[in-house]
Amino acid sequence: MKKILSILLFQLIAVVGFCQINVSGTNSHPSWIMQGNIYEVNVRQYTPEGTLAAFSKHVDRLKKMGVQTIWFMPINPISKVDRKGSLGSYYAVSDYTALNPEFGSIAAFKQLVRSIHNKGMKVIIDWVPNHTGADNRWLTEHPDFFVKDSNGNAAMAADWADTRQLNYKNPVMQDSMIAAMKFWVSTTDIDGFRCDVAWNIPASFWHKCIPQLKKMKSIFMLAEGDSAYLPESGFDAVYPWHMFKMMEKIAKGERPAFGLDSIKQENDKMYPANTIQMYFTSNHDENSWNKADYGTFPGNVHQPFAVFTQTMINSVPLIYSGQEEPVLRALKFFDKDPMTFNKLQRAAFYKTLLDLRKRNVALSADASFKKLSTGNDGAIYAFVREKAGKKILVILNFSAHQQPVVIKDKTLYGKAYNVFKGSKVMITNKKWNMPPWGYVVYEL
Repeated sequence: MKKILSILLFQLIAVVGFCQINVSGTNSHPSWIMQGNIYEVNVRQYTPEGTLAAFSKHVDRLKKMGVQTIWFMPINPISKVDRKGSLGSYYAVSDYTALNPEFGSIAAFKQLVRSIHNKGMKVIIDWVPNHTGADNRWLTEHPDFFVKDSNGNAAMAADWADTRQLNYKNPVMQDSMIAAMKFWVSTTDIDGFRCDVAWNIPASFWHKCIPQLKKMKSIFMLAEGDSAYLPESGFDAVYPWHMFKMMEKIAKGERPAFGLDSIKQENDKMYPANTIQMYFTSNHDENSWNKADYGTFPGNVHQPFAVFTQTMINSVPLIYSGQEEPVLRALKFFDKDPMTFNKLQRAAFYKTLLDLRKRNVALSADASFKKLSTGNDGAIYAFVREKAGKKILVILNFSAHQQPVVIKDKTLYGKAYNVFKGSKVMITNKKWNMPPWGYVVYEL
């Protein structure tokens, strides 16, 4: 009996130890991302030239705005077979270890990464592991790397005619993919990857891939997807699709502001502790196909939702190319469609938020969150973030009408700093009115 109890005790210790390892693993994000942010660069459309060299002239401006991590959409060459439009999709890769000659050379990219690093910023690149372009060199060199269709040819991925689906049952293909990712870390010193269609790749691959990459340096791994298995497999961050869809519904007046709470509760149950979510009001897909943010959060509707993405718990916020201008149109996906930067009407707004995240630990992704009731929770969304004795109070009017606000939490009363107005105020229980789509952020 004692022997059996000893065995059971040993097994229990082993299980607890394993759980502790898993839990601690969810907290092992790169320290630099916790109060960081991401800016997505659409190189093709960023300048008339559409090159890395032309983009480099904007880095100082972005640094001044407070941008910390620059995410480049895929920089690999684009397949010509079954190409869509005149330039093709970024996500139809023809060679994983080469740079798109339209953008420049690997040497030029290495120099750009060094320059960005010298300014105290980070670089991640978009990676396309689910599929290749229709003339990727692996199709001839390693035809067994691909899923076959009924005719024995490399199968198309989903309904994307310019792509071919990779076969993750092939261990040599997996090792080749990992080697290609390592190439970019070792050769160009990037700081991580945004992994396209990560949700369609088996967990076993990510369990093998991500630890190898993280042994090279403290990289940041962002998954396009929202499945719980992604952070459980080693990703630092996922997409907040359910929250984004709720934001869209609230912006349309279809759901009350407290609809956000149901998504937060869902996330709390679904994800490992401290899973980061990359909150946004637009990205390359949402802009080109779904009218974000100019259609989903039009005009003044945008600001309170942008503040939400920058201040919510577990968030590392994203700004997409041109949102600071703002560029209020859908950028073409397969053809040249350059944007212009001359007004920068939102730059000061974003700078206020990005600088606040950097200087105040209460907006760290892992800082605590407390929802506040204002007596008007159908329209007003208010919460407090806190860490290491620092507090941030956020109050947002998610409605098209002026709304009354009353702060009921007595622990918040006293002196505060209005971040956007740059002035000191007193927080009391006195009722006041917030304008339509209004927002206010206080440092306490």
